[in-house]
Amino acid sequence: MSYGGKVAVVGAGSSGIASCQVLNARGIEFDCFEVGSEVGGNWRYMNDNGMSAAYKSLHINTSRRTMAYAAYPMPEDLPDYPNHFQIAQYFDNYVDHFGFRDRIRFRTEVTHVEPAGDEWSVTWRNLDTGEEGTGAYDSVIVANGHHWNPRWPEPPFEGQDSFSGEQIHVHSYKEPDVMRGKRVMVLGIGNSATDLAVEASRNADRTFLAMRRGAWIVPKYVGSKPTDELAPALLSRLPLAVQRFLLGRTVKKAAGVPTDYGLPEPDHKLAEAHPTVSSDLLPRLGHGDIEVKPNISRFAGGRTVEFVDGTSEELDLIVYCTGYKITFPFFDSDVVDTTDNRVPLYRRVVHPRHAGLYFVGLLQPLGAIMPLAEAQSEWIADLLEGQAKLPSRERMWEVIKREDARMAKRYVASKRHTIQVDFFPYMRAIERERRGGPLGRLRATRERELLGSSGNS
Repeated sequence: MSYGGKVAVVGAGSSGIASCQVLNARGIEFDCFEVGSEVGGNWRYMNDNGMSAAYKSLHINTSRRTMAYAAYPMPEDLPDYPNHFQIAQYFDNYVDHFGFRDRIRFRTEVTHVEPAGDEWSVTWRNLDTGEEGTGAYDSVIVANGHHWNPRWPEPPFEGQDSFSGEQIHVHSYKEPDVMRGKRVMVLGIGNSATDLAVEASRNADRTFLAMRRGAWIVPKYVGSKPTDELAPALLSRLPLAVQRFLLGRTVKKAAGVPTDYGLPEPDHKLAEAHPTVSSDLLPRLGHGDIEVKPNISRFAGGRTVEFVDGTSEELDLIVYCTGYKITFPFFDSDVVDTTDNRVPLYRRVVHPRHAGLYFVGLLQPLGAIMPLAEAQSEWIADLLEGQAKLPSRERMWEVIKREDARMAKRYVASKRHTIQVDFFPYMRAIERERRGGPLGRLRATRERELLGSSGNS
């Protein structure tokens, strides 16, 4: 069944181009709007859209085989963990291979999106010419990412504004020149924080890593195999306690426990928070090149920073790795509200109050995001073509509340975990939604018939 409408895709990052590829393959008309002059979004170093958080030394934290799109595997000659230059080239090759670059309006900012009867009104502005325009679309796919609007400490620390040294958010960090000859402190214990602490330990005069709570550190390799390739989909069907036991045994055997390296003991069990992936942090701690500190207590004047354990340090540069705000500046708050980084969506995709409004890539997976964005896009295309059907709004709200409650019970309370999903269970949920449509039910019936025939032969 063909779809006679037209879709607006906001963003040409890793999620946006996945949507474009699926729509293009299905013959669905679309316009994609991208603020920058190239595809790649967050993975395009020094992206002229001003939103990329990529720093020069950045490598992916999920292996290329698990990160790649199903429709376009990464080349085998790439390393297990490519850098951002290689990932950006992969995105370029992906777009050119499927031939939809001409459908992307580069240097075009979406300034306003609002419902207009049974359609959506999308207003845009060309950043080079200043030309503005508005168009009507039957559906909108929002794929503008969620790692571009920095979240600073909330609330600010006492005396923070009086600090005479330099304070930056990791989003603006690009190269280690800003660290050289300085006493540097990195605040946070996520992936970016550990990357920058390691980089500072090789460039700064002194490096401190401060954190509010401890974290489990997962190495990139166990033996010679990328860690995220060790756990098959079948493992995710086991009870969480069993998964945690098996993962914990593997991690502890490969890397030990955080307290062995001077890190604080995590206040949560393994898999109750988004993992911190690093093979470099623990050796640098073991070498004494990074000193661990607890959370900041207050700024005591000048360059003096006091910590909650009563110690203090003179610092020249503080890098805040304190996360990001989920933001959609083109929506009015009564259309999409993002208070506390919460956006209620059915299966993390469908807005239950607005027909034709979809979100792709608005999740934080235990695993790679790109295959999930691809699967989300396939489901959206099924919905557009009538090959899948949504439940009632009441049912969607029930599922949203149930999933939010399950995630809240599973994960540490944090604005980082409001969009958390587990890779394999989430992928199965999307597949179930797709099977619920006419073609999906037909495929399932045929599979059962084939199984029955083979059993009777």
